[in-house]
Amino acid sequence: MQVAKHLQQIQPSYIREILAAATSEGVISLAGGLPAPERFPLSLMKDGIAQLSKDPALFQYGETAGYRPLLAYLEQHYQLASTHKMLVCTGSQQGLDLIARTFLNPGDGVAMEAPCYPGALQVFAMAQASIQSVQQHADGPNLQALESRFASGRIKIFYAVPDFHNPTGICWTLEKRKKVAALCRQYRIGLVEDAPYRELRFAGSELPMVSSFCPERSLVLRSFSKILTPGIRLGVLSGPKDWLTPLITVKQASDLHSSLPMQSLLLKLIAHPEFPAHIEQLCQLYSERYQALASALSEYLGEGFDFAPVRGGMFVWLKLPNLDPLTVAKTAISRGVAVVPSTVFYHNCTSPDSALRLNFSHEHSETLREAVRRLASVLA
Repeated sequence: MQVAKHLQQIQPSYIREILAAATSEGVISLAGGLPAPERFPLSLMKDGIAQLSKDPALFQYGETAGYRPLLAYLEQHYQLASTHKMLVCTGSQQGLDLIARTFLNPGDGVAMEAPCYPGALQVFAMAQASIQSVQQHADGPNLQALESRFASGRIKIFYAVPDFHNPTGICWTLEKRKKVAALCRQYRIGLVEDAPYRELRFAGSELPMVSSFCPERSLVLRSFSKILTPGIRLGVLSGPKDWLTPLITVKQASDLHSSLPMQSLLLKLIAHPEFPAHIEQLCQLYSERYQALASALSEYLGEGFDFAPVRGGMFVWLKLPNLDPLTVAKTAISRGVAVVPSTVFYHNCTSPDSALRLNFSHEHSETLREAVRRLASVLA
C-alpha cells in the first residue's frame, strides 16, 4: 500500500536510528537524551505498584482528559489558573502531535528555534506546516528575526524550549522571556512552551516560564520522562480551557486515554514525601557528570572546539571548526563513541552550525572522560 503523500518526505529520526549502533558492545553513547537509569525512582514506586491490583477501576476505561486525582494534584502543584485546564498525554511528544493535528492546516506557519528539537520538526512536517526558522543566540531567540516572522502574518504557532534547550542547553534570560511573551501577545501568536528539562537545574536561580507572561496565548508541555522514567510514557499539556477542549477531542480519537494504572502510579510517586529529595539527587548527579564532560572537553580538545557552559538539562553543544559534523559522527561510531551531528536539528532550508550534541546525563563521569578521549582522536 502506498504511503500517504504527507509522509513521503518525512525522514526517520537520526537519533532513534543511531540508538541501535549506540548500544552496541564497546560503544559509549553521548547520543540519546537518556536519563540515568541508576536514578530511576524504582524504590519509591514499590508500594504504588503493589497497590494497583487493589483498585480494579484503574483497569477499566477512563476519562480522556486524565485520571481525576492526578489532574487535581497537578493543577494545584503547577498553580494552574482557573481559566486553564490540563490533559494527560502518552508522553509530552503525543501532546505536541495533538497540538499540530488540532490547530494546524497545511501551509500554516510555525516558527521554531534553529537549531531545534528534531521530534518537533517531525511533528510539524507531518502536519504539512510551513516551518520558519529563527536563529538562536546565547540568551534565546533572535528577537528581530522573530518579530519579522510574526509581522509577516504567516505564523500561527511559535514552538520553543526556553529551559535547557535541546540541543544547545541554552536557558533564556528573564528579559528575553518577557519580550517573547509580549511579541506573542502583540501579534496574537500561539506559544507552545516545551519544558521537559525545567526541573533539571543544577546551577543558578529558577526563572519564570515564558507562558507565565502570556498565559492566554500559551500551551505548555511538561514531561515526566526526564525526571522519572521514560518508560512510564506520561506527560501533561495545559492551556486555556477553550484551547484544551478540541485537543481532548483529538486525543479521544487517537487513543481514548492514556494508561490509568500508570497515571495512578505517577500520582503516588510525585506525591511521595521523598520525591523532592529524588529530584535534588538527580540534579546533583547531572551537575557532577556535566562537570566531568566539560573538564574532559577542555583537556582533550584544542582551540576552536567551543561549547557554552550550561546550568541544567542534559546536553552540551560542541562547535566544530571547519569540519563536517555528519562525517565526524559516522567516524566517531567506528572509534567507539556515539554523538549526534548538528544537521539533524535544523529544518532542511536552514544552514546548520558545524556542531555536535553531547549528552552527559546517561554515562558515568569516568566513562564520559573516555568518550571525549575517543572523540578527540576523531577530531584530531
